[in-house]
Amino acid sequence: MENAAPVWPERTAELLEAVRARSPLVQCITNTVVQNVTANVLLALGASAAMVDVPTEAGPFARVADALLVNTGTPHAEPRVASVEAATAAVEHGTPWVLDPVAVGSLPVRTALARDLLAIGPTVLRGNASEVLALLGASAGGRGVDSTARTDDARAAAVDAAGRLVGAVAVSGPVDLVAGSGAPGWSGTVVRVANGSELLTRITGGGCALGAVIAAFSAVSPEDPGAAAVAGTLVHTVAAELAAADAGGPGTFQPLFLDRLASLTPEDVLRVARVSEERAA
Repeated sequence: MENAAPVWPERTAELLEAVRARSPLVQCITNTVVQNVTANVLLALGASAAMVDVPTEAGPFARVADALLVNTGTPHAEPRVASVEAATAAVEHGTPWVLDPVAVGSLPVRTALARDLLAIGPTVLRGNASEVLALLGASAGGRGVDSTARTDDARAAAVDAAGRLVGAVAVSGPVDLVAGSGAPGWSGTVVRVANGSELLTRITGGGCALGAVIAAFSAVSPEDPGAAAVAGTLVHTVAAELAAADAGGPGTFQPLFLDRLASLTPEDVLRVARVSEERAA
């Protein structure tokens, strides 16, 4: 492991303070099922949300937003046009953006859209193992939004794509995996985050909102998308783990999760984080 590799809990604590200080504006072109959840998660984190998904507005807004999320969960006609418009403008203007290819694979409309978006060059690609594998051409996809592949199944594809197609790849699962590139410490490195709770899979938007959180962290770490992906994943899953400890089930978990995101301190991150590094080869 290179000496320059950052200490991930400490780096995440720094970036959490930066998000709170800057309150980045995240443009969200996301699915209709999770818009409210996504906006509330960003607000609880300390960021701001704008659901600007109308063609002719989406591109100009991506130039003034601090970050962009594109989620393919409900790819209706207008949001498809707006997604390409916004992603293109983001790249032209240097706005970091996250692609969340929800349920790609066997469904033709979203899969074609996600591949067009991948060609534009996301800052971070975030999805479950089946979604990542399907988008990168290594499998047919999962069962809707549910992954049928293990996180490690997507490891090689994520490492190959990081730096070649995208800045970083975040693969969600029981233990999350991040492959990054382009900054000191990332050469040949894979980061695993072992925090979280199964309750995230039993509420609407538990995974989709993570894409928005990573976008917020990308706004304060545009030069290091891998660090943004690790920090966003770690903050999201630590808050979930702390919320789950007090929850009686998914109904009580969701508001507790928002409360924990809002009250999460850098000290909480340092105390609870379970992060490891390994060589990619």
